[in-house]
Amino acid sequence: MSNMLRIGPAALWLIISLPLQAQIQAADKPLHLDPAWLTLIHYQPSRLGGGYTSQADDPGFFLSESGKTSPKAELEATLDAIRQPGNGNEHARCRFPARDAWLRKRLDLPETAVDCPGYQEWTDTLNTESVTLVFAASYLNSPSSMFGHTFLRLDPPQEDEQTNLLLANTISYAADAAAHDSELLFAYRGIFGGYPGITTVQPYYEKIRLYSDIEHRDLWEYTLNLDQQEVDFMLAHAWEIRDRNFDYYFFDENCAYRLLALIDIARPGSNLLDEVSTHAIPSDTVRWVIDKDLVSKVHYRPSAATSVAHNLSTLSSSHQTLAAAIANGYVEPDSDEVLALSPQERAHVLDATYDYVRYQSEADSWPREVAAPLSHSLLRERSKIDGVAPLEEPPEPEVRDDQGHDTFRISLGAGQLAHREFTQLTFRPAYHDILDPPAGYRSGAQLQFLRVDARYYTDNDELQLEQLTAVEIRSLSPRNAFFSPLSWQVGFGGRRTDTGEKRVLAPYLEGGAGGSWSLGQQTQAFAIATADLEIDDDLSRGYDAAPGADIGLLHQNNRFSLTAGAKTKAWIVSSQHRQDQVYVKGNWHIGREFSLFAEFTREDHYDRYQSTWQAGLHAYF
Repeated sequence: MSNMLRIGPAALWLIISLPLQAQIQAADKPLHLDPAWLTLIHYQPSRLGGGYTSQADDPGFFLSESGKTSPKAELEATLDAIRQPGNGNEHARCRFPARDAWLRKRLDLPETAVDCPGYQEWTDTLNTESVTLVFAASYLNSPSSMFGHTFLRLDPPQEDEQTNLLLANTISYAADAAAHDSELLFAYRGIFGGYPGITTVQPYYEKIRLYSDIEHRDLWEYTLNLDQQEVDFMLAHAWEIRDRNFDYYFFDENCAYRLLALIDIARPGSNLLDEVSTHAIPSDTVRWVIDKDLVSKVHYRPSAATSVAHNLSTLSSSHQTLAAAIANGYVEPDSDEVLALSPQERAHVLDATYDYVRYQSEADSWPREVAAPLSHSLLRERSKIDGVAPLEEPPEPEVRDDQGHDTFRISLGAGQLAHREFTQLTFRPAYHDILDPPAGYRSGAQLQFLRVDARYYTDNDELQLEQLTAVEIRSLSPRNAFFSPLSWQVGFGGRRTDTGEKRVLAPYLEGGAGGSWSLGQQTQAFAIATADLEIDDDLSRGYDAAPGADIGLLHQNNRFSLTAGAKTKAWIVSSQHRQDQVYVKGNWHIGREFSLFAEFTREDHYDRYQSTWQAGLHAYF
């Protein structure tokens, strides 16, 4: 007995640790290479050589100095730290509750109590029973939201149907950009790195105000079928990464990517991050979550703009004109023209007009001294009509955003430029153009990144890069009596241009703005004033610029899409020639996986006419 009492602390610690080491060695593979551990610390295989590197870029996320690149060192440091006596917010068990819970379960460590007031208060405040993945539709007016945005809503216990989910909290990941950064700087630093990305918690009603009421974006809510234990584990890891820096990259390590990691941690084996290759587009990540059977139900929440547009569309043409006259102060809500309507017609006109005025006062900041009295008058007249139900909410779209075509596209076509035959291969990693299948995408919207068009000419066995589209954005939004959106476009990259003697690949920047007008439910006309800039040593002055115009028609439906029109440019620096073109382009959609395409252009440039035609197949992945 006396000999046992003389055992030193180091030897005693070794004796206690022997069963633990045996558990670690008994595993099928080293514990530090367990997929769940690698996911918890956000390790990915190193791009150069073997080993792993964590995507976490905050030193405070690691307990080992070499934890960034050593799963083993980080596991050993974590084991050592969580077995230290003590309590309080700075204890390792309180800083990393998900790691602590996983290791105790994996190694059968004793479940000793620890006091973590900060973490306990955080989880009590969130009070989460279930988690909902929310997708905000694309918003072309902001580079950070062009592909849409995803975040998680933390739903409290649903005691009854009246539980207000607007008061629920959300978890989101976004670039921590400076408020004064321009949109161009944001796009550059977002693509090439330069922003820290942080995980934040906000009330859901703030998200709705931003996305639905201000940016006019519909929301899709996908309730995840996680059980309470999985939900608790997700929140434990969310606590670990809150306010921690993970460098933000627009295409891959973005908002959607980080949420996939959280879901992978909540349900080991879902392996959502394995779906990510070159980029993680939010709508694609939603598809992956659904394909993994992680969604129990889906709910559509239309934006304020969608609701107002729907309410106005239910009115006849004459009643829309009357509603616009009331909203703009030309007709009073109690005028004889309004009172002459039947009670139901009058109620619907007043309801739609009130919603429109309220929307404009919020979204477009109509002066309060104008909007408030008018809203009061509309409500007063509406209160005089009994027995007429209010207008119904907009119906859910037949095709959800996650059910549209996949965003990666490969195209193979054959055609002829003048009398030269060619075969063309096109790669487009993202995202959508106006002739792609429109279901699940915003009508008249186009967003393409890093598109490569390569041509092989058969007459001289020549392979050429026809065009490299770095960015191409187009937004055609029809104008009417109630809304006057600007239609616009912008793009830059490199393209083949005619110098009069040869075709050279020249960097270009182009843009334009104008208007679009609806000619029916699926057709619109547009007129865009354009400006082009090309830079190349083969141009006589090294660059050329051209004002111009693009006037045409666009038709989109689920079977085919068609655009036709005329373009004109006046090159005013180097060539001093006009370039006129008529064009017809169409796609015939075969489901969401394929489209047949054909296009024809006839161009007059340098006083010579030449035609280009091409036909082929688009495949979406």
